[in-house]
Amino acid sequence: MTSLITLFSNFRWEDLFDIAVVSFLVYQLLLLIREVHATRIVVGFAILFVVTAFASQLHFLTLDWLLSNLGPFFIIAFVVVFQPDLRRIITQIGRGGFLGGVFKGEAALFKEITSAVKNLVKSRRGALLVIERDDSLQSVLDSGTKVEADVSAELLVTLFVPHSPLHDGAAIIRGGKIASAGCILPLSQNPNLSKTYGTRHRAAVGITEETDALAIVVSEENHTIAFAMAGKITPEIDAETLEEMLTLYGTKVD
Repeated sequence: MTSLITLFSNFRWEDLFDIAVVSFLVYQLLLLIREVHATRIVVGFAILFVVTAFASQLHFLTLDWLLSNLGPFFIIAFVVVFQPDLRRIITQIGRGGFLGGVFKGEAALFKEITSAVKNLVKSRRGALLVIERDDSLQSVLDSGTKVEADVSAELLVTLFVPHSPLHDGAAIIRGGKIASAGCILPLSQNPNLSKTYGTRHRAAVGITEETDALAIVVSEENHTIAFAMAGKITPEIDAETLEEMLTLYGTKVD
């Protein structure tokens, strides 16, 4: 009990801030590695770290020497593998840091998209939304109907009214506006995709295989949300998770 009192008597406000910053950074890191395509890589790095620690403690001299000298290469490999994500995070820091978040305009955009997705799920409508980032989607835009309207939850929901001319295609968001709707996307030919995925899901994966765009799918049959990026799809996420992923990955890197 005395030691506990002594611990708290030495506790400073700086320590509280220190803990908060570290907790927030760990949270952001967990968001980063939550993507399916990154999880195995992170697990691999973690295993190597544990093996290195054990080799040092158990005095396995050869293994310890090998892993210790390979350390710089592991760091370089980590940077290369996560370069797009690290670049985006650093860009956000330059724009005001994690605490400042993304631009208010982008935050508002993501909230409108999330609100639309919630309403689409509630009304049991299927939808496919694509957010352009660095790679141009002009050829895809040309396949649909030009809209050029500000993004709003109401308009996005209206675009996917069943049996409407634009219902079956994708809505493309460019520069904070709905640039086009009813667009035709390339379908993924990945044989490892679940057989339960329909055209919308395969189109979402297909466009993210060929470009750095982000894609959101609302399933008409299962009333679930899926998020696609870099040719990988994360199924059955909730709206809050979607907004977090958009905030982390949706910022366009100049």
